[in-house]
Amino acid sequence: MIYLLLSILISTGLFVIFKYFGIYKVDVLKAIFINYIVAFILGFTFAERDFSVIEIPNQPWFLGALFLGALFVSIFFVMAMTAQKNGVSVASVAGKMSVVIPVFFGVFLYNESVTVLKIVGIVIALIAVYLASVKEDKIATEKAGLLFPVLLFLGSGTIDTTLKYVETNFVDKADVSIFSGSLFAIAAFFAGIILIIKAIRKREKFEIKNCIAGLILGVPNYFSIVFLIKALQTEGFESSTLFTINNVGIVIVSTLVGILIFKEQFSIKNKLGVALAILGIIIVALA
Repeated sequence: MIYLLLSILISTGLFVIFKYFGIYKVDVLKAIFINYIVAFILGFTFAERDFSVIEIPNQPWFLGALFLGALFVSIFFVMAMTAQKNGVSVASVAGKMSVVIPVFFGVFLYNESVTVLKIVGIVIALIAVYLASVKEDKIATEKAGLLFPVLLFLGSGTIDTTLKYVETNFVDKADVSIFSGSLFAIAAFFAGIILIIKAIRKREKFEIKNCIAGLILGVPNYFSIVFLIKALQTEGFESSTLFTINNVGIVIVSTLVGILIFKEQFSIKNKLGVALAILGIIIVALA
């Protein structure tokens, strides 16, 4: 349970950091690139066994890490396009509602329990995520279409599902840090390619603030993945329960942080969403 709690708190911290990125006009792609480098260095530094970098491509989880690393960068861009074209609230809802995908696969791939109480809890949690994320101000999204929100929904759910599958079948408990570090190294490679292409098209200064921002982001980003994997490895904790509690927990804590630190205004819908989220978590945990 401690790993799940840490995952929720640190993942919420990432949202806070991104909030400050906007305030200080940080180039997100450049910061993300530095962040991936920091994260993979941490992964290799905290490795729980001796290893050689040249052995990584031969690991049973390498193809999974390769797929996830590329997906991390891709979904980042899809998230940005969704926020720009459809609005931030739509991006938030699409990302968090994707919890239904790993929950669905958890039931069918790992024969996890299906009870009326769990189904009720998950449905309440999904409603809660929507209510807590939706904003009252109307954004004209008719021309934007549903392509990017759908891609974000599917991509976010695929990341969680693949992470669970690779962790269950291929990642030894002593390899969590090495696996996480490799995943971030691959993501840094793909992000670096994108930056090089952008630099060829338009020369831009890297700026020290983007490097500092990436350093600040890299540490919690690394531990958010490590703690989530550690939580998935906890005995007696079904992934359908864990992902529901994790995603909804992030919505609750993020909402509270928004109110207390950034003085954000929340509607009655948002407050009702937080209340339902707490109820949903309790029901799923009891189930």
